[in-house]
Amino acid sequence: MEIAVAVRPFGSKRPIGVPRRRFASSCVRAAVAPAKDEAGVSDLRRLSTAAGPLHPGSDLAFERILVQGLAAVKPLVIERVEPENELLAVLVVEKEEEEMKRVVVKVAEERKEPAVEKEAWRLLNDAVVSYCGSPVGTVAANVPEAEALNYDQVFIRDFVPSAVAFLLKGETEIVRNFLLHTLQLQSWEKTVDCYSPGQGLMPASFKVRSVPMDGRKDEVEEILDPDFGESAIGRVAPVDSGLWWIILLRAYGKITGDYTLQERVDVQIGIRLILNLCLSDGFDMFPTLLVADGSCMIDRRMGVHGHPLEIQALFYCALRCSREMIAIDDGSRSLLRAVNKRLTALSFHIREYYWVDMKKINEIYRYKTEEYSQGATNKFNIYPEQIPSWLVDWIPEKGGYLIGNLQPAHMDFRFFSLGNLWAITSSLTTPRQAEEILNLMENKWEDFIGNMPLKICYPALEHDEWRIITGSDPKIRKPWSYHNGGSWPTLLWQFTLACIKMGRPELARKAVSVAEKRLSNDQWPEYYDTLTARFIGKQSRLYQTWTIAGFLASKLLLENPEMASIFTFEEDMELLEGCACSLTNHPRAKCSRHVPKAQVLV
Repeated sequence: MEIAVAVRPFGSKRPIGVPRRRFASSCVRAAVAPAKDEAGVSDLRRLSTAAGPLHPGSDLAFERILVQGLAAVKPLVIERVEPENELLAVLVVEKEEEEMKRVVVKVAEERKEPAVEKEAWRLLNDAVVSYCGSPVGTVAANVPEAEALNYDQVFIRDFVPSAVAFLLKGETEIVRNFLLHTLQLQSWEKTVDCYSPGQGLMPASFKVRSVPMDGRKDEVEEILDPDFGESAIGRVAPVDSGLWWIILLRAYGKITGDYTLQERVDVQIGIRLILNLCLSDGFDMFPTLLVADGSCMIDRRMGVHGHPLEIQALFYCALRCSREMIAIDDGSRSLLRAVNKRLTALSFHIREYYWVDMKKINEIYRYKTEEYSQGATNKFNIYPEQIPSWLVDWIPEKGGYLIGNLQPAHMDFRFFSLGNLWAITSSLTTPRQAEEILNLMENKWEDFIGNMPLKICYPALEHDEWRIITGSDPKIRKPWSYHNGGSWPTLLWQFTLACIKMGRPELARKAVSVAEKRLSNDQWPEYYDTLTARFIGKQSRLYQTWTIAGFLASKLLLENPEMASIFTFEEDMELLEGCACSLTNHPRAKCSRHVPKAQVLV
């Protein structure tokens, strides 16, 4: 159930950027008990390392409080809440959050697990890594007889599905520890060939090591040894690590109700450092984030440099999460304005220029090139000959998707699953586009799901295309294997999130059923090979942790679909109606965003 309550504040207003839940709680305290001086605040509040008090006052006439709940029903909209009813409106928020926590506890206590799930939980718990006696993450894979390589490390992106599974089961300590310890690693000095990347970079992974204590030869101490990409293949910085960290931080707060973690000074600084790194000025003309190849889940050279969809979708989601969590003070107001402007520009850019369906492809086919004007239709000078032959017969009449990459004179028409699914989850797409993506995946079920969900990208690179784009990488030479069109079961939980958000859980159940038949017997592989995922990946690690966790998270989400709201976002009309480029009234420039409003919102 979603209840949208439009509250016209009386006496105080929620400052821009202050999380609605946090403001609601303060309203309840103020309404229930008389105001107290600093000495009268609770021990919890006094001992918290919050970034500062909430600042009353705002130029907003009203605020909308959005409550995520149990089922998709028509929202209740109250245009005005009188003073005597204001407490009632706020208590609705509190009640919904208590209901969410109650569901988590009920699942943990009453749920009867089938044998395959019991095995999965045992394997996931066996993969837990401890630091100084406390759990801090899970290893990438737990196969004692196999060479460790870097699979014995805790990867930021790999831990996310594990965190989701633990949170949904009510085991929150490991997630809190993970968030705080990775935050401590953020400030470490990183150097590659005498050069250090910008502040705010999160590590790709870390490992718990035992080292001798200074001056005590017979005693050892545990340390966290991070890898920021200086040891990775290709020495590429993990752009997605900081984005995943922000997304997980918001999810932790929503499911536990522990917003004091977000309010800590060190956490607030960590969020701002990541945002400053992502929002720093450069030479780029586009709102998309410019990255090197291999800086995300596809961590090898696969033509995902420039402005890959996966990074843009995670970037957009992280910006929306940050917008809720950043505490208001004099130093954050300009940052919040920058976040809002970037969100507006990014949503328009992706919806307008990354989207393709049969109609759009036909438009590209008829593009004129070499247009030199501000009113050009073919803004990126895309040559129609770039339309691949496979796409013409593959794309159905009903259905569409967001392309994998867009740069001047270049469109990557491959379908990348993670980027499209997170675009749905975060409402980076329009509602119509989100429906069309799922329609396409349902229509091409054998291509995306086959014998094991889910294709990481479609289609695979072959022959000269493989040689030119990958640099003749032997690990991905085989089509439909590994990052080159392989099937990765860990993507199942993200598919489940998108399906639940769009009211189509039956698609997710069908995919989970396919996976459940094989994963345990196949010993939980990292990925599968062949067009329809018939074979276990040739070099696939067994007992891969995020395969196990992705399956468990999917099962828990399907049994309690209301919990999907810890990651999903709904449309924000204020963002969509704004114009980030500020050129509308400029006497010498035309805003390229003059398109029908329905085209942006629908």
